[in-house]
Amino acid sequence: MPHSRSRLTLRREDKNDWERRVPLTPAHVAALIEDHDLDFDVERFSRRAFDDREYARLGARLVDDLEGAEVVLGIKEIPPKLFREHTVYLFFSHTTKGQAQNMPSLQRLLDLECTLLDYEQVVDERGRRLIFFGKHAGYAGMIDALWMLGRRFAARGLETPFHHVRLAHEYSGLDEATHHLSRLGERLREHGLPGELRPLVVGFTGSGNVSEGAQEIFDRWPTLEILPEELAELRVDLDRPRNVLFKVVFRREHRVRRKDGGAFDAAEFDAHPERYVNGMDRWLRYLTFLVHGSFWSPDHPRLVTRADLASIWADGAPRLEGIADISCDIGGGIEVTVRPTRPDDPCYVWDLDKGRPVDGFDGRGPAILAVDNLPCQLPAESSEHFGDGLARFAPALARCDWTVPFEDLRLPPELKRAILVHRGALTPGFAGLAASLAEHGSS
Repeated sequence: MPHSRSRLTLRREDKNDWERRVPLTPAHVAALIEDHDLDFDVERFSRRAFDDREYARLGARLVDDLEGAEVVLGIKEIPPKLFREHTVYLFFSHTTKGQAQNMPSLQRLLDLECTLLDYEQVVDERGRRLIFFGKHAGYAGMIDALWMLGRRFAARGLETPFHHVRLAHEYSGLDEATHHLSRLGERLREHGLPGELRPLVVGFTGSGNVSEGAQEIFDRWPTLEILPEELAELRVDLDRPRNVLFKVVFRREHRVRRKDGGAFDAAEFDAHPERYVNGMDRWLRYLTFLVHGSFWSPDHPRLVTRADLASIWADGAPRLEGIADISCDIGGGIEVTVRPTRPDDPCYVWDLDKGRPVDGFDGRGPAILAVDNLPCQLPAESSEHFGDGLARFAPALARCDWTVPFEDLRLPPELKRAILVHRGALTPGFAGLAASLAEHGSS
């Protein structure tokens, strides 16, 4: 007897009051109904960036909860109390690195014999992610970072064009934000920066969508790009321009270095990261601001440690005014990213004397931006982009017979590789999570 197709359910997001994104827009849902005859339920939600009535008008069924849902499409972490047995879930679970805070959630999915697919693991044969918000995280993160710099400098009594930047969600959309930033960039070009802020150097880690998005926003200002090896010389260059921002991008060969002093080898680093140590400590003291958008794994060296910051600030003079941790791995690559922040209160200062985060913008230590759902500040645009990537896989999700063993699941390889849990067991590709579950899995 052939398997009947599953209904796909779009859940309402409840991470915080700012989360208004959707995995599929009404336009995506309408096209999937028309072209593939799929069935959709949409959980009612008044704050969603797209009106519930538009989904209903285009053929979806509105529901009040997830009871009876077969395949649930979400975005951010789902509270474990909402999980139902034998259900398929697709969302950003933030469990693949063994994150301690989310192991109870993963254990709950196992206990209920659910199936979990994680968007971060939907990749092609070259490892490139296919469903992502990355660029929009970079867009929003860089806008918020410029806002934070303005407040940071104002706390020191310095007037700069950054003070006129608004938070990303305070713009009507990306077009208004980029036009406004371009106008502020012209103001910088005309009037320059206070002498004590020159040269203002912003470093970027990463070469993927997050970093690219952040750089696109930053490049709305007058900028000059230099190499990491030129940083020390820039500090003593008396002829440097006063009305530009300096940009430096740190590739992997800049971010880490071999313990034995040998040359960086990308293949070796992938296979044996334990042979490498942090390489960012060479460059940090020359930066005004760091935008972190690169991938980090627990077996990689940290990029910024508490000891690094203590050394940079040892003479009491402001150095490394702030860090925008767009990747936002709690306790990860940036050691002082110790808690996530909210879009309406996006930063704290890491107080070097107290050894903890403090509210505000001023203090002896860098300001830290650590919003872990940045794209929610551009909800409509980011959802449209995300749904463009997800929609191609929706028919396979609906057609799949999820009751069969993992090896018998008929799915595109991109989806099958993204399954962490199926029918109450870790899949072979993620068997290594068993150790983290044993340590942190109990709620």
